[in-house]
Order: sequence, then C-alpha cells, then structure tokens
Amino acid sequence: MDSGLSPILQTGLTLALVVGILAVVHVPLGGWMHRVFTDERDWPLERLVYRLVGVDPRSEQRWSTYALSVVAFGCVSVLTLWALILGQRWLPWSLQRDQDWHTALNTAISFTTNTNWQSYAGESGAGFTVQMAGLTVQNFVSAATGLAVAIALVRAIARQSTDRIGNFWVDLTRASIRILLPMAAVTALLLVAGGVIQNFSDPHTITTLTGQQQTIQGGPVASQEAIKLLGTNGGGFFNANSAHPFENPSAWTNVLEIVLLLMIPFSLPWTYGRMVGDRRQGGVLTAVMGGLFLLSTGLTVWAEQAALTGQAGSMEGKEQRFGVISSVLFGTATTGTSTGAVNSMHESYSPLGGGLLMVNMQLGEVSPGGVGTGLYGILILAIITVFIAGLMVGRTPELLGKSIGRQEITYAALATITMPALVLLFTGTSLVLPAAREALLNSGPHGLSEMLYAYTSASNNNGSAFAGLSADQPWLNLSLACCMFAARFGIIVFTLGLAGCLVQQRRRPATAGTLPTNTPLFAALLTVIIVILAGLTFFPALALGPIAEALS
Repeated sequence: MDSGLSPILQTGLTLALVVGILAVVHVPLGGWMHRVFTDERDWPLERLVYRLVGVDPRSEQRWSTYALSVVAFGCVSVLTLWALILGQRWLPWSLQRDQDWHTALNTAISFTTNTNWQSYAGESGAGFTVQMAGLTVQNFVSAATGLAVAIALVRAIARQSTDRIGNFWVDLTRASIRILLPMAAVTALLLVAGGVIQNFSDPHTITTLTGQQQTIQGGPVASQEAIKLLGTNGGGFFNANSAHPFENPSAWTNVLEIVLLLMIPFSLPWTYGRMVGDRRQGGVLTAVMGGLFLLSTGLTVWAEQAALTGQAGSMEGKEQRFGVISSVLFGTATTGTSTGAVNSMHESYSPLGGGLLMVNMQLGEVSPGGVGTGLYGILILAIITVFIAGLMVGRTPELLGKSIGRQEITYAALATITMPALVLLFTGTSLVLPAAREALLNSGPHGLSEMLYAYTSASNNNGSAFAGLSADQPWLNLSLACCMFAARFGIIVFTLGLAGCLVQQRRRPATAGTLPTNTPLFAALLTVIIVILAGLTFFPALALGPIAEALS
C-alpha cells in the first residue's frame, strides 16, 4: 500500500502514534493495577465469588501453596476445556464442528496456558458455545493467572521477614473482575464500532461475481477479539486471525489492536515501581522493554523494506489494507508479547525478518512480554544481572536490599533455562522423526526455521506460527502441548519458589558497594545480559536456519 511517504517516515509516524498512546495510558493503568492488588476491601461481586468457591480472602499463602493452587487450577481448566471441546457436537451452536482427541487436547492446553496455538482452522474447529464458554473464558483466566504470579513476585520483593506472598484465588479474581473484564467490555464496543462483527449468524453461502461459491462465516467475534488482544492470548476466531476483515477491518483498528497488545505489559513496570516504593525501578524496566521493542521493529522494517536496494518492500503474505510497516509493527508486537495474533503471515517474511520475529520470542518475550509473564520474566533476568555484576566486582549481589544467594539464583536459573531446553530438545527430536518432517512444507534452512519457530512459539506461550508447518497430527499436537504446559507451569513454579526465598529476607540498607538498579547503567547491563543469554543459547540454531537462508 503506497501512502506517498518514505518507509522511514511511515515507520516513525506509526511508532510515534503507538508510543504516544502508551505513554498516555501507562501511568493511570499502572496506578490502577497497583490499587487493585493493594486494596484492603473486596467488591460485592468478589465476595460472592469467594463464598461460592470457599475462599477466605483475608488469608494468604506460602509460595508452595500459591504454586499448587496455580497448577491445580491449570489442570482442572485443561480437563474441563478438553471435555467441552470433545463434547461440542451435543452443545447448542456447535455448527457440527469437531476436533480429534489430540487436537482437542492441544487446544485445551494451548488456551489454558495463554498460548492459543491453533492446530485447527478457527472457523471450522470450534462452535460458538466452545468459543464463548470455553476459549474466551480461558482467555480471561489465563491472562489473570500470569498477572497474579507477577504480582506475587513483586510482593516478595517489596515485603520482608514473612513467608506469605498473597492469595492466588484473590489475585485471580481481582485481575479478572477489576482489570480484564471492564477493559475487554470497552474494547469490544470499540471494535464493533470499527467494523468487527458480533452476531450468532449461521454460515451462509453466496455466489460471487465470478460464479464461485463462498461461505460467509458469522459469530461472536468482537467479544473474543477484545480479550484475545488485552490478555496477550492470540487465538483467532478465523483461520486468518487478525488478517481477516471481520477481526481487523481497517487501518485504525489495526493500530488499536497493536496498542491493546502492548497496553498492560508496558504498564506493569509502573505498577512494580509503585509497589516497591521506587518508581525509577519501573522506569528502568520500561526502558529495557521499550528499547528492545524499538530495535526489533526497526531491524525488521529494514529487512522487509529491502532498504539496500531501494525496493518498495515485499508484500508477500501481507494485507494490502495494512502494508509492510503496519504488518511489521503488528508482527513485532505479537512476538514481543506472548500473543499468537497475526495480521500477516510470518512464513512469508524475508529470512532475516522472520528470524527477527523468532528472536523476539527467544529473548524470553520480555519486550515487553505478555500480561504478567513479561514482568516476572524481566525481573528474573534482572536478578541474574545483579548476580553476574556482583561476581564481576566481588560484592554480594542484591536487588532492592534482598541478597541473591545460592537458592535465589538456582530458582532464577531454572526458570531461565526451561524454555530453551524445551525448544532445542523438541526441535531436534522432531527433525529426526519422519512423521514430523512430513509436516514441513519446506526442506533445508527454511524447513528448520518452520520447526524451530513452532517450538519457540509453544515454549514461550506465544502461539504464532510459520504457516508452512502442518501441525495437526498426533506427534506435533502432543509434543507442542507438552512444551506449552511444561514451559508455562514449570517457569511459574520456579518463579514462585524464587518469591518464597526473597520474601523471607530482611531488606538490607544500601551501601557504597550496592549496585544501583534504578540507573541507565543497570538498564544497559540488563539489556546486554538478555541479548547475550539468548545469543549464546540460540545462535547455532539460528545460524542453520534463518541466517543460512539469508546468506544463500
């Protein structure tokens, strides 16, 4: 789409619009989330929920009980959603849609873990009841779970000399009722105003001008689209996801959807700063997240615009309605957060462009990451950074007066290596299995990229994909489901274990030997550590995939 502006000017104006909106909303939204999780009072609807489930909102949990609650809730959610999908043929509004048992299990784990990987076509694999009562519900509670875990870790950093980090059921309820539900309701109305459909119409067939038959799908799209974006979920109501005009009708809804993806993750550092009593701490995290996001956007725009040859850029796999710039910005936003939404096909990006989108996830999705997951992910990396810095200068590493010793760094290291271990193990295993290799559309470096992208996406609870991988077969469905479940709940357990260690410590006063963690120097050091960790882990695989393809 030619707007008459140079690619650099287009990129700058679009980024300026998105950044400007985020700058306006992040303080009030971050402040509201701080009030939500520190409020001593319960809303009437919340008290009703507590009575129904038998929870005492005034009681708090140790880290082990909190972790057990998260995992138990996840397991019950998986089994309930799996049964709902398998039994949808007997439900109203099923539209005679169905899924194999392994596809249904993959879907149940996917939506429960906030991954929203879809091995099925959205408009043919799930009826309206499953979409609303199953998938949309999980979009809310999976995002609320990530938010609850992040707040539990922040409490552990802020508190001292106790063993309590909050109550998971209270945090889950407040995140859902006070934050996600009202924001999703307003967002759904905005999307409907922008042309996103919201109805219960049965599919109907029309005859096109060329005499061909085409089926037009309906459905409650806007209500799912709102929380799909706000909760950094990503499951599309239609197979084309946010490239479909019923999900993303115009240029301004495209910008709105990008803002919705980034809104909560970029506001959470402000919440963190308020809760620990030092807003500069949150500013450092925002700077690191924003710097990585802007760098990735710029490099991917350059790769897709073919800047060195002066071409207009490749439109393969991209919507004419959005063009290269808005497609790249959406792609960077969706892979920088744990969101599977796409408005262009990442398979069709240039080798370097597709590789950069993959790297966004391999950083640990901290640029800015998903709802909650981005905050606790970057806090874990901050802990590793102060530990490394302490070793370099021969001083005891500390974060906000809390010592980072053997136990703390063990939990942080386990949380950090879980994702790459799953990615590399399952990618390598799948490449030697004939059944998995047959699912690849391409061979050589691009085929490796297809497989590597899939397991990177699953292990980061992202959900986007290189479309050349035909993933709806038993091995890929089950192995990807294993990655989604192990990465999500394994990292959560290690994060809460870290919280349990930190919350018991008494905060030490800062001394001349304390490394400040609220300065530009620490922001630069944290950025370098994030890039080095990802580079050391994934560079060999990237060299054989997207880098080799770009050089060939």
